[in-house]
Amino acid sequence: MHYSDSNEVPKGLKAAEDPMYHVGKDVVIHAKRVEGMDGATGTVVGAYDTIAYSVTYMPTNGGKPVPNHRWVIQEEIKDAGSEPLKQEEMVTLEADHIEGMMGAQAMIDTAKKTTVYMVDYIPTTGGPPVKNCKWFVERELSIRHYRR
Repeated sequence: MHYSDSNEVPKGLKAAEDPMYHVGKDVVIHAKRVEGMDGATGTVVGAYDTIAYSVTYMPTNGGKPVPNHRWVIQEEIKDAGSEPLKQEEMVTLEADHIEGMMGAQAMIDTAKKTTVYMVDYIPTTGGPPVKNCKWFVERELSIRHYRR
């Protein structure tokens, strides 16, 4: 799976006023979306207050439905407005994190008002660093502690 490395954020997305993990903070990732992500170390490059959704969507480039994709934010859903969307509501994605996501039809699985984070990280499997990975929620990150 290829993730976009763009540092662009959706129009109207506001920086978090008091995030748990501030920009520049070193973190450990606790998410298993792709190989090499879980346990990877990285740096927060953006923190934003919004509504985060897990969605099931049908890729525009073909293939099987992608179940329970985490995370798409309020500002990445066409005509979402400012109120949280309801579970099982059908929407059109304007997110471009992964090829086939932009313009895809999706169903809302879950919704949570939270802070989301964009993180640069180094995969545990080696290879080049991943830049501007969108999005993580607080429970998927922890402070990176250094050995002395």
